This record gives sequence, C-alpha cells and structure tokens, in this order.
Amino acid sequence: MKRSELNFELPPELIASEALSERSASRLLKLDRSSARFSNEQFAEFPDLLRTGDVLVLNDTKVFPARLFGRTESGGNVEIFLVEDIGENRWQVLARPAKRLKPGRFVFFDEGLKAEIAEKHDDGKIVVRFDADGDLDAAIDRIGKTPLPPYIKRLRDEPDHDRERYQTVFARTRGAIAAPTAGLHFTPEILDRIRSNGVEILTVTLHVGYGTFEPVRAEDLSEHRVLPERFSMNAETAERLNAARNGGRRIVAVGTTTTRTLEYSIGKNGEFREETGYADLTITPGYRFKAVGALLTNFHLPESSLLLLVSVFAGRELIMKAYEHAVGERYRFYSYGDCMFIE
Repeated sequence: MKRSELNFELPPELIASEALSERSASRLLKLDRSSARFSNEQFAEFPDLLRTGDVLVLNDTKVFPARLFGRTESGGNVEIFLVEDIGENRWQVLARPAKRLKPGRFVFFDEGLKAEIAEKHDDGKIVVRFDADGDLDAAIDRIGKTPLPPYIKRLRDEPDHDRERYQTVFARTRGAIAAPTAGLHFTPEILDRIRSNGVEILTVTLHVGYGTFEPVRAEDLSEHRVLPERFSMNAETAERLNAARNGGRRIVAVGTTTTRTLEYSIGKNGEFREETGYADLTITPGYRFKAVGALLTNFHLPESSLLLLVSVFAGRELIMKAYEHAVGERYRFYSYGDCMFIE
C-alpha cells in the first residue's frame, strides 16, 4: 500500500474545532466488515451495538498540560511542548521558535520554573533540564496548557476550557500528550448501560506520545514505523482478557491506542500478561489481528498511521468508501469529531 492511497478530500468546515456540549451527543458510523455495509447511528446507542459477553477495553491514560509558554533570557517568547520524560527532570521537547534556544541558555516560566537547554540536535530534537521549586509535575500541571492538535485553534490568554473536555471520564494514569479520542464520547451513564447489557469493561494504559502523530514519510507504507510508547497492563486485566479470548468472546477496542496495546501484548507473548514497558508495534498491510474483534475509532487525518491501522483492520477500499460516506453525510472529523464502529 502506498501513502497516497490513504488520501481523501475533506472540506475544512467538517474539522471539529469545538467539543459538543454533551459527550455522548456525537454521531456514529457503523461499519460491518462482513457485509461491507454502513449505517448512520448516534453514539448514545452504542451500548446496544455491543453483544452480551463482549469485553470492552479502554485506555485510561490521562493527558497532562504539556504546552508551556516561557521567555528567553533576552525576553523573547518561547513555546515548549513536552514530548518525553527521560528522567532526572530532563525532557525531550519541541520548541518554537527553536532558533532562539542554544545549549546552556535558559527559558523562564511562571512560578519560578526554569529550564536549561541541555542538548540541541540537527534533527530538531531538544533536551531541557528543569529546575523547579518543589514537585516538577505539580508545577507543570499548574502552568501548562492543554496540548490540543494544531488544527484546533486556541489563544494563549483564553481560559483552558479544554482541560476537562479533552480528557476521558475514565482517565486515571497521568502521562499522555494527547487524548485517546475515541474515549471522549463516553459518559458514566453510557458506561453503566454497557455493563448492564452484560459487557465487561477493562482498562489498559498507553501514554499517547509523539509517535502516534508523527507524519508518515515513507511512500511504501510497509516501511513506516511508529515510535514506541509507554504502556502497562495489570495482572487482573491480562487474566480476564485471556479468559475472554479462550472463551470465544469478542474483544472490542476503544481507539487505535488500545488496539496497539492489545495487539503488541499478545503478539509478543502469545497471550496477555502483566507488563509495563514500551509498545513497539506498527500495524502495516499484511498484519493479522490476533486480539481485537471490533474497533471504535474517530475519523483520522489523511496519510496518517492511525488511518493506516483502521485500513488494515477493515480493508483500505472499505474504509475509503466509509470516509467518503462520512463526508457526504457531514460527519465531524478528528479529535473532537464523531466516531465509527467497525465490527
């Protein structure tokens, strides 16, 4: 498959720049792989689309405010985007404008937080070392801004309304720089309805990092690789997933990040196991899914690794037809948009 085969035309007005006032008010495109048919539904009816005995798996990662706005020693404004914690108060970051940052120089933030530029590499990667009065995570949580995707425009001096909305209601484990957006549609009431319908709900953790969104540069998609991302699965979840799989019950993944976690775990071990580490899996054409039987996912960017994953899961032609249908029916796209249930 070529990268250009994952392109599609999307009117700009269909990109959702705001979240709906009610999480579960989004629309849902139901896609049946066996019949190649799709139907227009409402997410509020998602519990009724699941089968008794299904296992629904959520990603409980929690987004932290990874955008920091500071000043250089000469007074210039700088935005620092935290990408990966590499230990000892050191972070790999993206910055703009990066040209202002030289090794040995400092960036100053509110509340006495400052960062020294420790390393600057030719590929654009920058490593900073923070100096905080007290707990660094707490300082970041106080002064940071929600790391929204670039197609969602926010002004720096606006209240951070997205801090709650760009977070799932089941978020528990701090560490993501972006939300697992398929989970944004759920409410506590929807989750209660799912349980009452005889569906088991489990959680895993994959901290969504830059690798999920890094542009696909390889024209031949078999050559693309997604950067490893931190994940964890506890012993109880692993045991319950193994029991479900051995019993022939369907595992339904909420989101591509959950899918990668499940497929990585079972592909590495042959069964689900308690584990914490880095999920190192890129799903490309020819991959055979071993764990996930159905997938709830948002609509993704053209030529992205996320669109590639769902295309491998359902077939490129069928996904492209579904996206064409969604555009025609005026579905809302991307992080704050509507969703698709593929079974």
